[in-house]
Amino acid sequence: MRKTKRFIFRKIFPLTLRLSLTRPRPFKVYSFVPFSPLAMLDPTILTLGSIVLGIAIIERILERWGVIDLVDQFAKVMRFILPVTFYSALIYFFSTFMF
Repeated sequence: MRKTKRFIFRKIFPLTLRLSLTRPRPFKVYSFVPFSPLAMLDPTILTLGSIVLGIAIIERILERWGVIDLVDQFAKVMRFILPVTFYSALIYFFSTFMF
């Protein structure tokens, strides 16, 4: 049978190791991407969003009134305007985003 050796934990890991972990860092760390939710309140993006929302509300009102031909024309125009507006606002937001 083999004899089991016992090690004392404090001899293997001395307490001076704890002191070396608490030393101050030699450099400061900065975040490269500062983000604030208030940056979404850009007047240009809010204006574009309210215009698109207003057109969608007008389209629903005209649909309730029964003016289907005009609603169909609005739907054809919005099918093009909505993606273009969204992507242009997204590009504008990231191009004017302050780093």
